[in-house]
Amino acid sequence: MLGVIVNTIAVVVGSTVGLLFKKGIPERLSNAIMTGIALCTVYIGISGALKGENTIVLILSMVLGAISGTLLDIDGLLTRLGKALEKKFQKNGEQSGIAQAFVTASLLFCVGAMTIVGSLTAGLTGDNEMLFTKSVLDLISSSMLSVSLGIGVLFSAAFVFVFQGAIALGAGLLEGILTTAAINEIICAGSLMILGLGLNMLGITKIKVANYLPAILFAPLMLQLVSLIPGL
Repeated sequence: MLGVIVNTIAVVVGSTVGLLFKKGIPERLSNAIMTGIALCTVYIGISGALKGENTIVLILSMVLGAISGTLLDIDGLLTRLGKALEKKFQKNGEQSGIAQAFVTASLLFCVGAMTIVGSLTAGLTGDNEMLFTKSVLDLISSSMLSVSLGIGVLFSAAFVFVFQGAIALGAGLLEGILTTAAINEIICAGSLMILGLGLNMLGITKIKVANYLPAILFAPLMLQLVSLIPGL
């Protein structure tokens, strides 16, 4: 869990630095930074999605993930949590955007390739090197993101800790099926969500990305199922 803790602290520190400098940055510059981050997010999503080797596995994972995530209303849960935080910090009834910032930052920091592989590696072997590297990147990106989105980015650190910690602790339970191919399919599904998040950040779509999170769990299971069917 050391890597998870360090990553969480990095998001807290980066967000705090961004918030301290937020008032001194013009809105047009803040918007430009946000657009740049969104474009990078789209690129990361596309490049990661190409790691998948079986389109059928991706389709099945995303469909099952969408069904279960929508029934559980994961997006709604995260949004309500963000709204609860927003009520505590908004001033004079104004919309502060904390909920949107919380959901966006939480997903951005948690469904990428480095999150998945780093947390799995830490849980299976105790090697935290990838999570340490991710911590440096998140330190920078959280500071930039908080300049544009505000304090909601800081609160996403709690989700980072819970999500990555759950993967690291649960890795041992899936050790038997977490082959390289399975991890690639997990990365593919997660990266597709990253792409959707990037499109949301650009204002092109309004995808409830969080509702697809269960696809990460379904990916290795679907790979096992498909491998039993000849020709697939």
